Amino acid sequence: MTVRVMLISPAMNAALREARFDGDAPLDRSGRERARAAADAVPPAGLTLSGPSERCRETAEALGLAARTEPALSGWDLARWSGRRLDDVAAAEPARMSAWLGDPSAAPHGGESLRDLVGRIGGWLDSLGGPDSPGAGFLAVAEAAAVRAAVVHGLRLPAEAFWRLDVAPLTLTELSGRSGRWNVGLGRPLTAPTVR
Repeated sequence: MTVRVMLISPAMNAALREARFDGDAPLDRSGRERARAAADAVPPAGLTLSGPSERCRETAEALGLAARTEPALSGWDLARWSGRRLDDVAAAEPARMSAWLGDPSAAPHGGESLRDLVGRIGGWLDSLGGPDSPGAGFLAVAEAAAVRAAVVHGLRLPAEAFWRLDVAPLTLTELSGRSGRWNVGLGRPLTAPTVR
């Protein structure tokens, strides 16, 4: 059975504007307004999910989705770096930052390694499509790191490719296929349809 998985990256918040490692922060006013404006561009799905972060849940709500929280779609666990600015961590811990960026198995922050993140998201992705799966597919609001990890897993890319994928706020990435064989449509912006 072919499965369609549509992943929407959440709207903007202050942590993203300040280049902070994911902390559980709410949307800012602009992010909330942009998500509401994009609600009509969200494709239909059989099952609608949301990562557990406040940013994901608020984006789903602003998009008008009655999304069920899916713990497997949590953001990257960066433990003690969570909520800190990228520049501050790089200045305070340059060797650890270098190890984290260069070795997919490294977790100098005490949380999840890149390899672990890709494995967790890939495991969730591959679990979809069973006999109880909705016919129209899955739609999930998920943190950008989870979207990037899904693409890495779906295309069987080396883990290092994660760092070369950009996922802008409020974009739709689609994976279709089944466990072990996925096709990917990347980063379509969610914009309100134009009226003629």
